[in-house]
Amino acid sequence: MLSLALLRHAKSSWEASHLDDFDRPLNARGRAAAPIMGETLRSFPFVPEIILCSPAKRTRETLHLIEPSFGHPHGHVLFEDQLYLTSADTLLERLRHVSATAKTVLMIGHNPGLHELALMLTGRGDAKSISRLEDKFPTAALAILTFPETAWRDVGPSSGRLEGFITPRDRS
Repeated sequence: MLSLALLRHAKSSWEASHLDDFDRPLNARGRAAAPIMGETLRSFPFVPEIILCSPAKRTRETLHLIEPSFGHPHGHVLFEDQLYLTSADTLLERLRHVSATAKTVLMIGHNPGLHELALMLTGRGDAKSISRLEDKFPTAALAILTFPETAWRDVGPSSGRLEGFITPRDRS
């Protein structure tokens, strides 16, 4: 069985209008929410063997703030340009190239691609959670999916079971 956690970056700041989108940092709300979501991830329990992370500043900061929840050691971190503001199809293609030896993957990215990927992969799960996921994927939201497949290359649309969909608001 394979497990995937999809985490949207925490709330970012729009204060410094001179910054490129790629370089926007987290705001105070985001810096508070990220560790809470890290603890939420750990409560499943979920410790990633591989972390696929967009290299944008807000995703890197989100990762930095959730990492203490994993303890040490945790999985190998890969910052990949292709994960920045990309489509669900590109995210799925990247996921399919993860080694079959890794059974737990955390992907930290952006909307709308991350939301679309969660919707694309979800085939089963609690109806209320699926309905909430269909509605929106807010900042710092976390979707946890499991798959009966044994290799990531075999994961496809509707093959996952949504084990949980949690937002920072759920934890406050």
